Amino acid sequence: MPYVVTRSCCADASCVLACPVNCIHPAPGEPGFAEADMLFVDPLACVDCGACVTACPVDAIKPHTRLAPAELPFLDLNAAYYEANPHGDRTPLALVPRPRTLPAGDLRVAVVGAGPAGMFAADELLGHHGVRVTVHDRLPTPYGLVRAGVAPDHQDTRQVTGLFGDIESQPGFSYRLDVEIGRDLHHDDLLRDHHAVIYAVGASTDRRLGIDGEDLPGSVSATDFVAWYNGHPDHSAAAHALDCERAVVIGNGNVALDVARVLTADPEALARTDIADGALTALRGSRIREVVVLGRRGPAEAAFTVPELLALGALDGIDVLVEDWPQGLAPDATPRTALLAELATRTPVPGRRRIVLRFLTAPTRVLGDERVTGLEVARTELREDADGSVRAVPAAGTEVLETGLVLRAVGYRGRRVPGLPFDETTGTVPHEQGRVAPGVYVTGWIKRGPTGFIGTNKTCARETVAALLDDFEAGRLTGPARDTSPAAGGAVAAVRHAVGLDGWRAIDRAERAAGAPQGRPRVKITDRDDLLATARSGRRPS
Repeated sequence: MPYVVTRSCCADASCVLACPVNCIHPAPGEPGFAEADMLFVDPLACVDCGACVTACPVDAIKPHTRLAPAELPFLDLNAAYYEANPHGDRTPLALVPRPRTLPAGDLRVAVVGAGPAGMFAADELLGHHGVRVTVHDRLPTPYGLVRAGVAPDHQDTRQVTGLFGDIESQPGFSYRLDVEIGRDLHHDDLLRDHHAVIYAVGASTDRRLGIDGEDLPGSVSATDFVAWYNGHPDHSAAAHALDCERAVVIGNGNVALDVARVLTADPEALARTDIADGALTALRGSRIREVVVLGRRGPAEAAFTVPELLALGALDGIDVLVEDWPQGLAPDATPRTALLAELATRTPVPGRRRIVLRFLTAPTRVLGDERVTGLEVARTELREDADGSVRAVPAAGTEVLETGLVLRAVGYRGRRVPGLPFDETTGTVPHEQGRVAPGVYVTGWIKRGPTGFIGTNKTCARETVAALLDDFEAGRLTGPARDTSPAAGGAVAAVRHAVGLDGWRAIDRAERAAGAPQGRPRVKITDRDDLLATARSGRRPS
C-alpha cells in the first residue's frame, strides 16, 4: 500500500479531488462520507503518485514506508475498509462545481463567524465573479476552534490555517474582527449593508450534566478548559485546580481525550507547541497523575474516533488503560472494540502517569463544600428500547472517586442568535438547506449541531451558498439599502475599532516571531487589549 491516511483527517475532500484514479473513499456524495471518522486509500488501486499528499492541508497522508510504529495499525484500517466496501468504479470524480453566471452587479455578503464554517462559506462565495465577502468575528483573531479548540499537541491539524490564509487573500475578501453582533452591530445593520448574511457562529456553550454540585469550584466545562490552554482571550486568566492527584473527565469524545492527554503530557513536550504560556506554567506545577475518562455507555458506543484512540494508546511514557471490560462484549466486534480490548490487557507501570478509560459509568453528584472533593458515580447497564435504540440506565450502587477537578465533556450547544428563530431542543437555527429566509442563512454547527470534522464544514457551506445563490439569481435578495463605502459611512464602516486583514496579519507575524527563537510555531497573545495593540502597531506589547 503506497499511501495511508493516518488519523481523523479534515474531510474537506481535497485529496479525493486530487487523486487521478479515484481511490480515496468514502467520497462526497457516497454513503458514509458525512459520518466517516476518516477517509481511506484503496491499497489495490493506489498508483503511488503522491497527489493526495500534496493536496492534504493537514499532512494526514503518508507513504507506508514512512509510518511510525504507532501508525502501523492504519494499514489494517485502510485494508479492512475496502474489504467491507469494495469500490469498482474508478472514474475520476468531478467535485468542483462550475462557477455560476450571476446577475450583473456585485453581490455583497456578510459572514458572521471566522471559524472553519465561516471561512469555507467565504471560499465558496468568492469562487464566483463579482462577489464581495466581509467576515465578522467578536474576537480580534480568526479561525475559531482551529485556533482555540484544537489541542496544542495536534499542530498538524492546525496546518489547515494555511488554507484559510489562501481564502483570506482572495480579491473581494475582508475582515471585521473584534466586532460583536448584538453589541457593535445588529442583524438589521448587516441586512441593510449587504444582500445576504450567513451566520457561522458555531456552538459556543457546553451541555450541562444537571446534577448536584455541578457549579462548585473545580467543576468546569471542558469547553472552558480547552479555551484556557489554547489562549482564548475570554479564558486566559482562568485558574484551574491542578493541585490534586486525580482528575475526572465526564464524556468520552475526542475533546475528552484531548483534555486527558494535555493533563498527563510532559510539560516540556507541550513547551514546543503553541500552548498558552499561562497554562504551560500551571501544568508545570500540576500534581495530577491520573485522569479517569467516564463513559455512560459501553466501549462499542464510545464517542471518540478510532484514529484518536490509536494516538492515545501510542502515547510514550503514559499508561492508557481500560477498566473492567464488560462481560459478554466481543473484543473484536469492531476496530474500536479491538483496540480497547488490547488496552484492557495492559499492566500499569509503577510511577507513570495514567489515563483510565472507564465505561458503563455515570456521574450522580459532585461532592464538596467550598470546592470539589469527589465525584459520586453509579454503574449503568445498556437496555434496548422497543424501537431498537439502546440507552444506558442506572444499575445498583454508587461509589466515590476522590478528585479535585471534574471536567464535563458531554458536548457543545449553540446559543440563540438575536433576530433568528431558534430550536431549544437541538440548539440550532431552523433552516431549509441552510436558508432561514431569503437573505438570511446558516452554516456549520449552528446549522447542523456539533457534529463532523473541520472539513465537514466545507460540504455544509457549499449547500448553504447554493441556496443563497439560488435566491440571488431568482431576484429574492434585496440589495444594500445604502452606500457602504468608508467614505459614505454605513453601519459596518462606522465600527472604527474593527480589526481588518492587515491587523490580523500583524498579530500573526508578531506571534510567529516570538515563537521562532524558542522553536515554537508561535507564542500566542492571549490578552484582548494586547491583541488590539498589536493589530494597530504591528508590534507585540512588551
